[in-house]
Amino acid sequence: MLALGVAIPAGAASAAPPNSRQAAAPDSDEEGGTPALRAQLEAASKGYLDAKRALDASVQRQQQLATRLKTIEAELAHRDEKVGEIAVVAYRSGRLGAVSALLNSNTPEGFMDRAAALEAVAANEDRVLQDLLDTRDQANRTRVALDGEINEQRKQVAVMAKRKEQAERALTVATTPKPQTTADTDSNRGTSAANAKAAPRNSDGSWPSESCSVNDPTPASGCITPRTLHALNQAKAAGFTRYVSCHRSGGSGEHPKGRACDFAAQKSGFGGNATGGDKTYGNNLAAYFIRNADRLAVLYVIWYRQIWLPSSGWKSYSGANGTPSTDHTNHVHLSVY
Repeated sequence: MLALGVAIPAGAASAAPPNSRQAAAPDSDEEGGTPALRAQLEAASKGYLDAKRALDASVQRQQQLATRLKTIEAELAHRDEKVGEIAVVAYRSGRLGAVSALLNSNTPEGFMDRAAALEAVAANEDRVLQDLLDTRDQANRTRVALDGEINEQRKQVAVMAKRKEQAERALTVATTPKPQTTADTDSNRGTSAANAKAAPRNSDGSWPSESCSVNDPTPASGCITPRTLHALNQAKAAGFTRYVSCHRSGGSGEHPKGRACDFAAQKSGFGGNATGGDKTYGNNLAAYFIRNADRLAVLYVIWYRQIWLPSSGWKSYSGANGTPSTDHTNHVHLSVY
């Protein structure tokens, strides 16, 4: 592991890859930007993803409640109709109807039979009425729950907007402004149709808390989180098999926490600015992570003087040094939740 460089590829234990990274500036490590910026980006992206998960869960609950309310309202209409029929019969027969039925019985046995029958009818009418009242109560409770979900969604949308603003404000303040060219923007967009297998989630859809607990299989050694390992293996399975370095003991950001990897664009390691097929490789790898951001718990992707955030899409990002490493023109940086 190196603080200012990267671990070497397998088979070259005593030498860094060709054209290895240049030293970082005193106020910046080799990922560019500042520790404060990366802390802001991490907090903003985590907060955004948490709010988005809560929003998605609320929308799902709202859909379930709406379906339930539709069923309840149909049942309510049916019970209203049954109670209405009972009311019409009662109006037509009047109070004397039951008394007449009893008086017209010719024998004590007939009297008892009719009394039992009338008792059964009354019990049935009471049950129908109670069913109506219970169904109305269910409908009211469901409508209140629906209103609660709508309020929850408004709350989470506001949080997402706030986190988006936080990330963009941090980038505006901390990122070294540099002119963007067409080569830095439009041509950064790669294509990838590969779908990653989703990393495990908690039962409520949230991401489980993970520590730097599994061995880093890249030449950097050290440790990474299980979710980082999952993203690394999924990228390899999709055909992105060039040099990768994950854990780093020094510096700030997610590398020391085992939650980030740097994927070299060149086959030989981290060299100068990627061009030609190497640039295309980086474009497609960045596109792969973005396509699968929700499956892989992506916090952000940095590539070729730009950063992709789940809240904001692509934004300008340049390191203070202006080197291929700090500007991320020789590698794709991936940070996961």
